[in-house]
Amino acid sequence: MNDLQHQTANGESDGLQLAPDSPHANFGHSVEPWKLLIVDDEEIVHAVTHLALDSFDLGGRGLEFLSAYSGAEAREVLREHNDIAVILLDVVMETDRAGLDLVHYIRHELKNKFVRIIMRTGQPGDSLEQEVITKYDINDYKEKTELTRQRLFSVVYTSLRSYSDLTALEINRKGLIKVIESSAKIFESRDISAFSEGVLEQLTGLLYLGNDAVLINASGLLARSGIERLRILAGIGKFKQCQGEVDFTNFDEEMAERIKYVLQHKKSNYGDNYWVSYYVTKSGLEQILYVSARDVFSVPDIMMIELFVKNVAIAHETIAMLEGGQ
Repeated sequence: MNDLQHQTANGESDGLQLAPDSPHANFGHSVEPWKLLIVDDEEIVHAVTHLALDSFDLGGRGLEFLSAYSGAEAREVLREHNDIAVILLDVVMETDRAGLDLVHYIRHELKNKFVRIIMRTGQPGDSLEQEVITKYDINDYKEKTELTRQRLFSVVYTSLRSYSDLTALEINRKGLIKVIESSAKIFESRDISAFSEGVLEQLTGLLYLGNDAVLINASGLLARSGIERLRILAGIGKFKQCQGEVDFTNFDEEMAERIKYVLQHKKSNYGDNYWVSYYVTKSGLEQILYVSARDVFSVPDIMMIELFVKNVAIAHETIAMLEGGQ
C-alpha cells in the first residue's frame, strides 16, 4: 500500500497522506561544502593539507579550502566568510604570537564562538602549549610532525561534528526565542508569519539532532495555497527572503513540479533529500511545507515535519475564524 493515512483517536483521517512512489523521487540536491581555513606562512603546509583532505566527506559535504599566509590575511578572510567551520592555525607567522593574536580576534572581536580552531606548531616541545590550552579558547593543539594524514583527517572530522552540534543548537535556540516572542502576540496581531518562522527554525534544529549529528541545516518554505497563487508564510535558509503572494514561476522547475504534484494529488511527496508536506484543515485550508535537506529524512523527521504543518495550519485557521467573527 503506497498511501499512508494517519488516523486520529476516533478513527478519522487527519488529512496526512504520503506518496512514496512519487515520480520526482530521484531528483538530486547540491550541497555546500564545509569551509576550512588554513593559516600558515609556509606554502608546503597548504599543499600537504589539500592533498591529505582532498577526498574528505562528512554528511555528503566535502571541503572548501580557504588560505591565508599571515594573521592579517586571515582576518580579511574571516571578515568575508562568517561560516568557516574549522581553522588550521600556525602559531608563529609574521610574529611569534600571530596565531594567538588571531584567536583573540576571532573569539573577542568577531565574537565567533562556533568555528573550531586547531593550532599547529612546527616547534616540538613548544613551551606555549600549556598557556595556549589554559588561556585561549582553542579546540586542539598539535605539532605538525604528529599530524599524519589519518590523524589530520580524524581531527578535522571530529571538529566538524562539534561545529555542527554548536550551530544546530544555536538555530534551535533562536527558533525557540522567536516562538516564545511571537506566540504571545499571535492572536493579538493576527500575523502568523513570525510564529511560523520561529517554529520552522525550531523544526530544522530538531531535524538535525534527530539524524545522528549530521547537519541537515534544512532550507524550508512554508506556503498556503490559493486558487491561482501561493502565499508564502515563512521561509528560512535559501528561502528566507521569500514572502507574500507568488506563483509557480517564482520557483525553479523541479521545485514547482513537486509542489504542483502535492496540490494535485492532495498528499505529501518526497525524495532522498527533499520533502513536500501537505495538510488540509476541516475548513479546506491547504498548507504546504517544502523542505530540502543534505541527508535522507528519517521516520522521526517525517513525523515531525507532518506534525509541524498540521499545527501551523490549525493556528492559521483559528486566526481566520477569529477575523471572520469580528
